[in-house]
Amino acid sequence: MVKVKVVERPPADLVVQSWLPELWKGMKVTGRHFFVNLLTRKGIVTSQYPEEKRQYPPRYRGKHRLMLREDGTARCVACFMCSTACPADCIRIVAGERPDENEKFPAVFEVDFIKCVFCGLCEEACPCDAIRLDSGVHRAPAYTRAEELNGKEDLLSLGGISVSRQGGEFK
Repeated sequence: MVKVKVVERPPADLVVQSWLPELWKGMKVTGRHFFVNLLTRKGIVTSQYPEEKRQYPPRYRGKHRLMLREDGTARCVACFMCSTACPADCIRIVAGERPDENEKFPAVFEVDFIKCVFCGLCEEACPCDAIRLDSGVHRAPAYTRAEELNGKEDLLSLGGISVSRQGGEFK
């Protein structure tokens, strides 16, 4: 047998049932913070955005970019490692064959920023140092879904020439 102790609640009077005392307490706290911040400007952590822009941390993953070789072509060899490693499945590559070399190139390379979670796994999986997320560029907002789909030309415009060794030859 379980013993239950019944606790009597005091009857709620009109003052306790109304919201006016609690509203007054909240307005006092809000007013105090407002006037202290307005007059002393001490402890304000709000940044004045258009005039003062915050610095991104050194490990910030910015907008994707495709790197170039010394001859100006894309470093990507369409190996599909980045699209395979991507957990959001936001990278689409269509491979094409180079007529003069025994190597593929990306005929289509698209990143869908609606799906992208900026995890950096595509950058880690790429064996050719072709894709990077270190551009430091914050993505601009878009108004349509089509603007969120960045193609090869958009990604190459942010990339520069990469001097890392490509092809896996070890000496």
